[in-house]
Amino acid sequence: MERKIINPWKWQDQRSYVQAVEVKNVESTLYISGQTAISDDGISSNEDMKSQLIHALKNLEKVISDAGYENKGIVRLNIYTTSTAELWPHFPVFQEWIAKHDIKQSTTMLEVKSLFETLTVELEATVVK
Repeated sequence: MERKIINPWKWQDQRSYVQAVEVKNVESTLYISGQTAISDDGISSNEDMKSQLIHALKNLEKVISDAGYENKGIVRLNIYTTSTAELWPHFPVFQEWIAKHDIKQSTTMLEVKSLFETLTVELEATVVK
């Protein structure tokens, strides 16, 4: 697989994403449904935003791993949240996770009116290998 990062500017670097990712000669692509803070038993979390973000990242990792892919293969990661103002103070958790796995992904963050049940953050990814 070949990956080319397109960044006409530098400012996105501090926000832990890239403007575009071109991928060629891909072996396979994994499209992942939005991952949230839902337990193995299917119970939606009612914890705070930071706890839900950490849990959503763990669930995302599990799906990626169980599918036989690696986190560093993420090329697109969309974030849905019920409150960008509430998520923003915990954004370093997300940025540390991105750095830890050396991920260079395009990202869109959207504030939505609501998510399923008591959930406050959802992560949707595309992964390649």
